[in-house]
Amino acid sequence: MGTIGFIGGSGIYEALPLNDVREVEFDTPYGEPSDAVTIGEFGDTGREVAFLPRHGSDHGVSPTDLPYRANMYALKKAGVSHIFASNAVGSLKEELEPGTLVVPDQIYDRTKGRDLSFYGDGVVVHQPFADPYSPELVDHLTEAAESAAPEDTNVVKGGTYVCIEGPQYSTRAESEFYKSQGWDLVGMTAIPEAKLAREAEIAYATIAGVTDYDVWKEDSEVTLEEVLENAEKNQAAIKAAVEEAVRTLPEDLACEAHTALEGTVNTPTEAIPEETQERVEPLLGDYL
Repeated sequence: MGTIGFIGGSGIYEALPLNDVREVEFDTPYGEPSDAVTIGEFGDTGREVAFLPRHGSDHGVSPTDLPYRANMYALKKAGVSHIFASNAVGSLKEELEPGTLVVPDQIYDRTKGRDLSFYGDGVVVHQPFADPYSPELVDHLTEAAESAAPEDTNVVKGGTYVCIEGPQYSTRAESEFYKSQGWDLVGMTAIPEAKLAREAEIAYATIAGVTDYDVWKEDSEVTLEEVLENAEKNQAAIKAAVEEAVRTLPEDLACEAHTALEGTVNTPTEAIPEETQERVEPLLGDYL
């Protein structure tokens, strides 16, 4: 098992309790990551954890403008093999009230203007993505949340996360449509993060803390104040779940994501431009 990654969403800007901490600034072909990567040993487990606040430590980057590729490339260079992420989300179901923790297993992509892949520029990679979150990590993260979250916290396994472009929240028509499809959560950052993790052969799962009911619910108005207040309330439960997930992650947990690139490169190596080969070598090197 390599380094364990933790991507902190809205409300989570500090790493887990780590020893021998160092901050590493990675230079990537895709620009600068959201922030320096904080790396250290988690407690006395001997396990190395790399933490990255998705929006930067001061939450200065919009979901649309996030350097998703630089973030994932940096974590790959840090030796990360498994990622636990967190998200602040709206609920599309009455029973998923604010304060609920959900470990989703599906995504519906409604984004419009994001770079969705590391590849291109002379190399074509057709990546299967039927199960966007690593099933093995979904199971593990759910068990960790059920074990470590406060007793009054509702933990739900599975569900579809609708990823919208943002940074604006949904219209009522959009929110009502998402609800009518039977989907569960709405947020702004699952895509392309989950896609890039898969393209980097990193197992990936997220724990989503519900902050609001979006706007499908009668008399519901999503405000930043409400989102931030509930994100702060969810923070302790999310961190407890992730800490437990890191502590108890089996050393021999092999995930299908770790060999996800096998058979996906559609371009002969000799036809891939040298500059492109150099850029993707940390990701695709074993298959070129």
